[in-house]
Amino acid sequence: MPTAKKRPRSYDPAKTRAAVLAQLGHVREAVRGLDEERLGLPTRLGEWTVRELVAHIGMGVNAVLRAAARPTPPKQDAQLVDWAFAAAADSAAIDDGTRRLAVERPDLDAYLAEAEDGLRALLAEHPAGRLLATRVGAMPLDDYLVTSAVELVTHTDDLNAAVPDLAVPYDRQALAAATRLLADALAVKAPGGSTEVRVPPYAVVQCVEGPRHTRGTPPNVVETDPLTWIRLATGRLSWTDAVAGAQVSASGERADLGGLLPLLG
Repeated sequence: MPTAKKRPRSYDPAKTRAAVLAQLGHVREAVRGLDEERLGLPTRLGEWTVRELVAHIGMGVNAVLRAAARPTPPKQDAQLVDWAFAAAADSAAIDDGTRRLAVERPDLDAYLAEAEDGLRALLAEHPAGRLLATRVGAMPLDDYLVTSAVELVTHTDDLNAAVPDLAVPYDRQALAAATRLLADALAVKAPGGSTEVRVPPYAVVQCVEGPRHTRGTPPNVVETDPLTWIRLATGRLSWTDAVAGAQVSASGERADLGGLLPLLG
């Protein structure tokens, strides 16, 4: 697992909490109007239907509640960016749990409502610095919530791809947090200063070994929009297709990120 060497980026706990609740609310409102036909539509996530995707979204929120229910760890031993490199762990168990949950909880609106109520109660009770025992390691509650923002934004995009007329909105702060964490993960995976990756208006990172520029326009530049970046980083879109479709611009001999993506399994 790559390890962050520079000081981790900080996130405003109040903004993160509001963003996660807002994005979850957008999903709940959209899911409430889905009929059985649209719940049965396929998604880009293997064999999952929309129903299973929505069940998985609720399961992700409940993961925060489960972590908070465990004994508080004595000290922090994981950084936020570590989550990105462990996100694919236990994929078989997650798949089994999601399929089972989709059957056991057919009323998805009620299931998401319970998850939202539980999260609101948790956030009202615990401070940002309260440590949680997550599957990545011990980290503060509000760091772990940034990973929830990544998952909610990514799966909102999955929902919109599966049901194009749904048009679930993206909370601006949730989209910003997701973009920044995944950009930082790239910088950790490929440390260096020869390439500048720009995802306006939310993130700019330096990465890839090679000559470091000190002034002016860097020799290697990659630029794209937030949703395209998230799709690249999570494997929803290939680098080749993004370049061919003019969804990303890349200039310079070290601007090809195809070998570094996706960041999440």
